[in-house]
Amino acid sequence: MVDLRSRVLSYTRGLRRDGPYSPPGEDERRRLARGVGSLLDGDAHEAERLLGPIGLGVTRLTDTESGRRYDEIAATGTGASDRWGRLYLSADSRIRWSAQVPHPVSDRDTEALGVRLLEGTPGGALVLAGAHRLAGGGAGAADVAHREDSAFHGIVVELQKRGVPGIQLHGFARSTTDRYDAVLSTGAAQSAPGEVSALADRMETEGLRVCRGWSARCPLEGTTNVQSRAAKRQHATFVHLELAPRARGEGRDADGAATAVAGLLSTWTGG
Repeated sequence: MVDLRSRVLSYTRGLRRDGPYSPPGEDERRRLARGVGSLLDGDAHEAERLLGPIGLGVTRLTDTESGRRYDEIAATGTGASDRWGRLYLSADSRIRWSAQVPHPVSDRDTEALGVRLLEGTPGGALVLAGAHRLAGGGAGAADVAHREDSAFHGIVVELQKRGVPGIQLHGFARSTTDRYDAVLSTGAAQSAPGEVSALADRMETEGLRVCRGWSARCPLEGTTNVQSRAAKRQHATFVHLELAPRARGEGRDADGAATAVAGLLSTWTGG
């Protein structure tokens, strides 16, 4: 039994902007993709066989608070693979949605929102980057939302190949814009399915000021995001959500934002 929230957040608390980071090599990415695919297809033994040689393992966890079970892919040691990130999958039902956190700590409290969504809605996957976006020398190597050579990207693509819709969580600074509390878009797709428009409606009902990227010119629309481009190629639903500080963490609109996103996930699960 583990406290899932504490387990995830204790990992992200160790991420530093001056920390080390090096992406997995081509062979490691290929093995990772096969291992993640095996776990998604229900073969944990094969996933372990594939992931072990690159420093990753599969652990079945039971959350102390909810009693729900999750499968975790994480590093088994403290080498380079510990900075590649983690994957958490609901083990009690088929995976129907994913929450993606490419910039934990850097985009403050997006990691906490990701855990909250995973705990609150069955059938989910949480894809978590393992380094501050400025780690590894600050040249952009760890900015996994714009890098196809990351473990994060490979995991997201495996989910997309199986038709799993995803929402990617970002945060913006007050200095970026004070007109909006949330910027909602579909990245490279530039169009929105009905459930994404409904998410914008729910956020506005919760009192948030929302810019809709498919019908207005918005900052931070995620059009250069490599996971959004991959989703377009895979014909998978991708949602890019940018939240102001007050819509994250202890901000006054944080609960409203989380409630609205949970409604989207419930739609994806058929609820």
